[in-house]
Amino acid sequence: MTRITVRDEGEVRWVGLNRPEKRNAIDMATADELIAALDQARKTPCILIVHSVTPGMFAAGADIAELRDRDADAALLAINAGVFEKLEAHRWPTIAVVDGPALGGGCELALACDFRIASHNAYFGQPELSLGILAGAGGNWRLAQTAGQQVARRMLYAGARLSGAEALAAGLADEVADDPDEAARALAVKITRQSWRALELTKLALRSHRPATTTFDMAAQALLFESQDKHDRMTAFLNRRRT
Repeated sequence: MTRITVRDEGEVRWVGLNRPEKRNAIDMATADELIAALDQARKTPCILIVHSVTPGMFAAGADIAELRDRDADAALLAINAGVFEKLEAHRWPTIAVVDGPALGGGCELALACDFRIASHNAYFGQPELSLGILAGAGGNWRLAQTAGQQVARRMLYAGARLSGAEALAAGLADEVADDPDEAARALAVKITRQSWRALELTKLALRSHRPATTTFDMAAQALLFESQDKHDRMTAFLNRRRT
């Protein structure tokens, strides 16, 4: 089954997560399809809206069953970090529609977008430390950059989850809407009225001084991926899911 769907509404391109049986968990196949969709989207001016094909879920994070078996070499490939970097580098603005959970890699996926429109059922979290790893696909720096250090510490250190309203108050979400798809569509259409070249250059300017810890995150994640603690914690997580 296709994990990523693409449909166009004029100059607005909807990129849909389509793995409902795994709550849109991001595995290698999903990452590959998302990269292909982003490469195609770069060719023609468009505003990207990243959403879930299935209502009530955004992305539950990385696929833990696959992640548990990744080793240091896999960490150094920066699989998800590379995908989210490509998403952030899309030439024109991007919008995430978050309906339901955006956890771990799902939260990092949303953070890689320029805007986040949340539903009243949305919630955001970074549970990586409970699994013996870190938020190495941008969460360590994009979260603090977007919502501030204290919010990032609560979410990363203590596993705090933010509702849509709490995310809005923290600056993590730009809007909480009754119909987040329609709110994202309206924002995207408004942006398309601007100069495409001016949008592209403004986005480059805004990215030019951004902080990043990606190199450290890769090295740290490689160390953690080899640990027995990580394997045990992810095994316990998978066993809880089966019961």
